[in-house]
Amino acid sequence: MEYPSKLRFAVSCSSNMNRSMEAHLILKKRGFNIESYGSGTQVKMPGPTIDKPNCYEFGPTTYDDIFADLTNKDKDLYRQNGLLFMVDRNRRIKTRPQRFQAETREFDVILCLEERVFDQVIDFLNRRVGTSGNPVHVINIDIEDNAEEATFGAFFLAELCTKLEKSHDFEEEIDQIITDLEEAQPKRNLLHTICFY
Repeated sequence: MEYPSKLRFAVSCSSNMNRSMEAHLILKKRGFNIESYGSGTQVKMPGPTIDKPNCYEFGPTTYDDIFADLTNKDKDLYRQNGLLFMVDRNRRIKTRPQRFQAETREFDVILCLEERVFDQVIDFLNRRVGTSGNPVHVINIDIEDNAEEATFGAFFLAELCTKLEKSHDFEEEIDQIITDLEEAQPKRNLLHTICFY
């Protein structure tokens, strides 16, 4: 982009580990005003078996802490399945996973990366006591939780954010922008609603 980002974007997946962090990286590199979050109750990552995930607290836990813990538990396993690479990427972007429900800043657009996250974000925004009355557009884009889809999804988000940034009046044009993108990629399950701060 040749100009500073005028819109304030947030992106959220469940754990602020894979999809939201890949989007954060790509959007940040393109000059967008972007923050990333998780909406779940804790940071969950694959473990040695499907019934034994690695779980961490939002808040005090840093990406460095997670990297050290996974390395101590089974460095070979977590290097082989890509988790160490992912956490290493994350710690170069920001210090720790952040939970959306702990955030007090206002955004113009919140991008949710699965329908469950979309519902959690809307529920939180509708329950909090708003003071400013400012609108926020909450958009869902379904992105599978794997490395390849996270990358494809991040480029799709960059296309959406670019169209919103370049629009003359994004509040007026957002529905048409979403409709056009959904026709181009129907599997993304784009949903859109407006909440208020």
